[in-house]
This record gives sequence, C-alpha cells and structure tokens, in this order.
Amino acid sequence: MAQIGKAPCDNALILHGAKTQEGACPDASKPWVLAAAIVGSSMAFIDGTVVNVALPAIQADLRATAFQAQWVVESYALLLAALLLVGGALGDHFGRRRIFAIGVGIFALASVACGLSGSVQQLIAARAVQGIGAALLVPGSLALISAAFPEKERGKAIGVWSGFSGITAAAGPVLGGFLVDHFSWAWAFLINVPMALLVLWIAWRHVPESRGSSASGGLDLMGALLATAGLGGIVYAFIEAPTQHWRSPAVLAALGIGIAASAGFIAVERRARTPMLPLALLRIGNFSGANLLTLLLYAALGGGLYFFPLNLIQVQGYSATVAGAALLPFILIMFALSGWAGQLVDRFGPRLPLVIGPAIAAAGFALFAVPGVEASYWRGFFPAVVVLGFGMTVTVAPLTTTVMNAVGPEQAGVASGVNNAVSRAAAVLAIAVFGVIMAWAFDGALVDNLRGIGASPEATAFLEGERSKLAGAALPPGVDAATAAALKKAVAESFVAGFRWVMLLSAGLAVLSALSAWLMIGGGAAKDHGSGG
Repeated sequence: MAQIGKAPCDNALILHGAKTQEGACPDASKPWVLAAAIVGSSMAFIDGTVVNVALPAIQADLRATAFQAQWVVESYALLLAALLLVGGALGDHFGRRRIFAIGVGIFALASVACGLSGSVQQLIAARAVQGIGAALLVPGSLALISAAFPEKERGKAIGVWSGFSGITAAAGPVLGGFLVDHFSWAWAFLINVPMALLVLWIAWRHVPESRGSSASGGLDLMGALLATAGLGGIVYAFIEAPTQHWRSPAVLAALGIGIAASAGFIAVERRARTPMLPLALLRIGNFSGANLLTLLLYAALGGGLYFFPLNLIQVQGYSATVAGAALLPFILIMFALSGWAGQLVDRFGPRLPLVIGPAIAAAGFALFAVPGVEASYWRGFFPAVVVLGFGMTVTVAPLTTTVMNAVGPEQAGVASGVNNAVSRAAAVLAIAVFGVIMAWAFDGALVDNLRGIGASPEATAFLEGERSKLAGAALPPGVDAATAAALKKAVAESFVAGFRWVMLLSAGLAVLSALSAWLMIGGGAAKDHGSGG
C-alpha cells in the first residue's frame, strides 16, 4: 500500500492497495484531507472577519488614520484577490498539498509579524504577506477535497467543509472581540499560529499529494503582475485621495498605472495560453451575468460591512466582543437555510432567486441607514442584519450553482476561481471607493455639526486636524466635560451621516445587481453547459 502523505494522489489514477480507483484517494486519508481543508481555510475566514473587529483598537494603539486602517484590510485583500487564481494554478502544477502547506506556513509567519508590529506601516506590510499566503491556501483547500473525493462523494464533503467553515466564520469575530477586549489586538493575529501548526502536521502526515490535469500548461505570471498593479494602483488612488487630494502627483500616477495595467491585463489575457481570466467565458450569458451580479453585490457587502464594526465600537460604544457577535444572525441564517436555498435553482431556475435575493439584500442595506447615535442593537441594527442575511441566503447558493452550471465540468475549477476572485476584487475596490464617500460626507457633516453646537475656533481647528481618523478622532485637550460630550456627539453624528451614505450606496448596488440578473441571466435551468440569457 502506498504510504499516506508520501505517495502522489493524481486525479487520473490512484494506487489503493492492490486496486486502482479513478478520481479518489485512499479512504483512510479522506477525513484527514477534510480536516486540513477545514482548519486551513478557517484561518483565512477568521482572519478576514476578526480584523474588522480589531481595527478600532489597532487604530487607537498605533495612532493610525482611518485611511491607514483601510490599508490594514486592503493590503491583505489586494494580494489575495490578485493572486488567487495563480495560487490555484501553482497547486495544479507543483502539487496541491505542497502549495497549500507553503501557503499555511507563510500565513502563520506573517500572522506572527502582524502581532509583533510596532507601527501601522509594519502591520500593513505583514498583512500584505498574509495575503500572499492566503492566495496559496484558500484555493488549495477546496482543490484537496476535489482531488481526494470522487464525484459522488464530493458534494457531501464540500457540504461538511462549508458547514464547519460557517461555524468558524461565526465564532471567529466573537473570539477575536474577546481577545481584543481582554488582552490585545495582537492576539487576533496570533490565534492563527496553533491552527497553522495543526494543519501542517496533518498535511505532512496524512494528506496525499495531487496535481491537476493541466499541470503541463504554463503559468500566467504576467497576468498576475498586471492584475496586482491594476488593482493596487486604483485602490491606492482612492484611499489616498482624501488626504493627498486628487491632483497630487502620487495619486494621479497611481491611478494612471492602475488604468494602464488593467488595460494591459485584458490584452495579455486575450493572448495567454493559460490565462488567469479566460475571456471566452465572458461570452456565456449566464456566466457573465452571474459575475456582474457578484461584482455589484459583493462590492456592496464588502464596502458596507467594513464600516459596520467601526460604527458599533467607535460611535455606539459597544465592546469588541459584542461588535464581533453583531453579525451572528446573518451567518446563522445562511447556515440554517443554505440547504433550502440550494434547491431554488432546480425549482425556479436561476433568474428568479438572483433577482429576489439581491432585492431583499438591498432592503437590508437600507435598514442599516436608519439608526442614529446611541441606537439599540435589537431595534436599530438587528432587523437590518436579519433582512440582509436572508437576502444573501437566497442569493449565494443559486449564484454559485449558476456559475458552475454555465460551463462544462472541465472548466468548473476555473469558473469557480474567477467568480471567487471577482467577489474579492469587488470588496477591495468598494472599501477604497466607499472610504472616499465616507470622508466626504463626514467632513461636510462635521463642519455643520461643529457650527451647530457653537464650537470654539480652537476646538474646530483641532478637530479639523483629526478628521482623517473619522470616529476615532481625539478630542481637544483641556475642554470641560460638557464641551467634550458635545464635541464627541458631533463627531459621532458626522460618522453616522457618512455611514448612511455608504449603506444607501450599498443598497443601490444591490438593486443594480438584481437588475443585472433580470437582464442577463436566463429564466430557466440550463440543460446544456454554456447556455445563458
């Protein structure tokens, strides 16, 4: 018998004792593969949700501006979005277990560097390295499951992976908030280390190696470079414009590089032998429609929910633990109803749920714009969380099904990777753009609110210098308690004014995503791969 963890487990033929079995790995290794995939991907899921909860503490401790705090999230998300497809291709070429383990190792080392960061610049750099590690481990987790389980068992295995990933995604922000409240924000990163050590031990001892059928093809390194430069340039311009202004040479240069690199990316993908983004897929109606919906809806989700924990902690005065638990109803609704939602396409076709789901999500985003300062969670934010959660539940499973049904099985991995990359790139761009809108609305409201309370010129000038911190702005020293309370309320109300703009913009993007589904996605279930509206 081949030694588990040492012998290769290629998709074409698997040695299993004296017998051969096509498309599967030895039965004894399957639980270990599933465990490695669950714990490994959970690291990235937890990190993506915990950091938003830890941002107010990071901003206060490292004296970061709101735009530097954005980079703490964006540097990670940018590298992950740009290199996600390359990470999957590297696994197919050089071994999925090997690339997955390398990604876990990089992620763990970068997590230690994040926890030990003494400045926001060091933290941003460490987060960028974390994104590189995540780009290797995230596609590797599902690739390991696909290689280990035959087609008839794969759906159940992915269901188990999805269920446990949902549980960790729900528990992560609560645990992270507890660590921030009782210890330090650094522990929000350091909790990755024991998880990484467990995954590396499982991968080394019990996970067979596997490679993809396209292992002999080339890697689209130029596409990856241009995608990173394109996203990076545009994101840098939008994040830095509120402080450096749009006429700044650095902002204009970054925007120019971003636009030029994006155009170059399209040109390269048209000629590449193994492109990151196969442009031919975009001619499939259901595929292009589903990805346009993904771009709009996940921009709304990523951009809107980035500011939600900041509102709860810096404006409403909630603890990090409570803020981390605020989205639990959203996650639990998706977890409980995911099986029901998965049957909607079979019953109604893809168009109807992909119109109704985003429309419900739009109502949820609009409800987020209702609460003001000192709002009750149960009366102010809970209804919005529930409605948004139900809307996303109706959308996500049919969206995934539509993407996968739009192409043949030989392109399923590429289609899934493209859709995943689109969703992450949408969030990267949305946080940058929404940050500009938030800064504009905050600045305008702050001027009006300070004038309304009759703030002194000295207090107004001081807060003008602190406005880049948004709701984390410090108050002028030496003011009396009544004045401090009035100034604090003025800052909080200014943030809420910007938050309302952000959430209404998110609602508008969700409505546009519903409209795109109505216009571009076929009404009936596709019977032939590639059929569409």
